[in-house]
Amino acid sequence: MSIATGPTESTVTDPTGSLVAPTDLAGDSVATGKVPSGKMPLWRLLLRDPMATVAAGILTFVLLVAVFGPWLVGNAATDQNLDESNLAPFNLDTGWMNVLGTDPLGRSMLARLIVACQTTMMVALPAVVISGVIGSVIGMWAGYHRGWRETTAMRVADVIMSFPSLLLAVVVLYVFSPSAANIVLVLAFTRIPIYLRTARAESAELQSRIFVDAARTFGASSGSIIRSHVFPILLPTLLTVATLDFCFVMLAESSLSFLGIGIQPPDISWGLMVSQGRTYLQTAWWLSFFPGLAIVVTTVSATILAAWARIATDPGQRWRLTVPRARRRLFSSRKAVA
Repeated sequence: MSIATGPTESTVTDPTGSLVAPTDLAGDSVATGKVPSGKMPLWRLLLRDPMATVAAGILTFVLLVAVFGPWLVGNAATDQNLDESNLAPFNLDTGWMNVLGTDPLGRSMLARLIVACQTTMMVALPAVVISGVIGSVIGMWAGYHRGWRETTAMRVADVIMSFPSLLLAVVVLYVFSPSAANIVLVLAFTRIPIYLRTARAESAELQSRIFVDAARTFGASSGSIIRSHVFPILLPTLLTVATLDFCFVMLAESSLSFLGIGIQPPDISWGLMVSQGRTYLQTAWWLSFFPGLAIVVTTVSATILAAWARIATDPGQRWRLTVPRARRRLFSSRKAVA
């Protein structure tokens, strides 16, 4: 099967040359089995995928809550009222702040969820950024220059990856005092090899490309070539990896807090809230349910968005986001038969 593309439309033809399906640049379907052409903005591709749009909206809402939420709720997360201890959720008799119930000290679960959201994001985001920047820079440098630089970087990455990240975090936090800063550092350190290996593989392949050879011929320095030619191509892949890694880091922080060696009171995180509520599961299920639900919804949303970003940033797969799912399957089956 061959694809012929014109200035305003693309067509799919079979081996005999007969027309199968045309399509316009906007990707609007005019026949079954079409292959859309043209380059659409990422925001339009996002809106064409309902699941990815919902996931992006949830993550945006979570980030806004983490930034502005504690300022809006004030001291409601720490104010105690024993007369309202363990109030059930969805009861507005005591005010909208108690819509998700209260804990054994009468503190608002909604307010505590909002404050815990900021703490969780302040651990997950810096850990991902630190590990992503360090790992990507070292990986691109090693992959571009090859030789002993590549060998050294890969052996260091292998040593780090030989220790299970959660086990290493448990040991380090047990020896040192558990705090948000220590959690960020140990999680960032254990995630560096993920970005290093990804960037190394991509840059090692790109450094032999013709456009890199041309830049090198015109006297461009290695640093300039990496910044101007290698990094822009690697960026979509690194962002996809970072989105998935954000899920792992957030779950790791929640696990450490659940074990009691993560975030420590009076600070609060979603994982710590789940840990504190586990002794009340039979009498006050909402103490662990709502923070656990927040963790699940956020990680699932990030996973869905990462899957969308992987397709949206791949020129060979981007067309899948411009047609309905049924048409994607139809064209894929026809392409396999051809």
